Amino acid sequence: MDSIQILEKLIAFPTVSRDSNLALVGYVAELLDAHGIDSRIIHSEDGHKANLFATIGPADASGIMLSGHTDVVPVDGQAWTLPPFEMTSRDGKLYGRGTADMKGFVACALAACIKASKMTLRTPLHLALSYDEEIGCIGVRSLIDMLQAAPQRPLLCIVGEPTDMQVATGHKGKLAARALCKGREGHSAMAPLALNAIHLGCDFVAALRREQDRLVRDGARDGDYDIAYTTVHVGKINAGVALNIVPNLCQVDFEIRNVAADDPHEILERLRVEAARIATEASAIALEAAIDIDITNTYP
Repeated sequence: MDSIQILEKLIAFPTVSRDSNLALVGYVAELLDAHGIDSRIIHSEDGHKANLFATIGPADASGIMLSGHTDVVPVDGQAWTLPPFEMTSRDGKLYGRGTADMKGFVACALAACIKASKMTLRTPLHLALSYDEEIGCIGVRSLIDMLQAAPQRPLLCIVGEPTDMQVATGHKGKLAARALCKGREGHSAMAPLALNAIHLGCDFVAALRREQDRLVRDGARDGDYDIAYTTVHVGKINAGVALNIVPNLCQVDFEIRNVAADDPHEILERLRVEAARIATEASAIALEAAIDIDITNTYP
């Protein structure tokens, strides 16, 4: 079975991060077993998802690890002209959700493992597949814990993210956070007597943009990245129940992707100060005004 045939199978599993990947992991485990390769499945705490780890060759040596994630981003609201969970070959290209990021690499890694299983290896080849990479590298953490406890750790790990075939030796850190802006609800006919939480959210987004300007102007630089400075990004805003109701809640999801020389927690603290200032000014209209910020995910 070659890598393209394996990829076609992998694409058919709709492993969007919000959904289970167990069917795909089961398929991979069966494929490996058919070639005499034992694998270990590490389930998530709720049992709905799993990582997979396998070794080909001697178990008492370090070796090389091929690592990839099994989840993909959603296809909701996107104008796909081809079925996203059915691989299509056209003009020398393969189309489908995850062909590049990163089931294509996973398929190549599986094909390599199958080929290696027919050889007598002196140095082992390891395979590590994780879940929930797209929503914050969540699944790989239990894999890391497992490897740290192992008597032999891989000497080298190749992560097959799409990098245009250029070697990338690192990535920026990430801190994801949620700002919950609290105002005072009211009928839109009496809007001046209420406090629009969306307006609070807009003021906070403006503060984020000012922080981004500061980072561009004065922040640390790392020339190894295409974007050499730390970035601040708003990815999602949720608020409002009806046009004629002044909303009392507005949720702003944002992230900081930092170069190594910038501390994302220091950036977040500056944003907390701005949030407190905005809320204090708004309390002249509604004493309950507040902007509460919670970290939802972080990794170095």
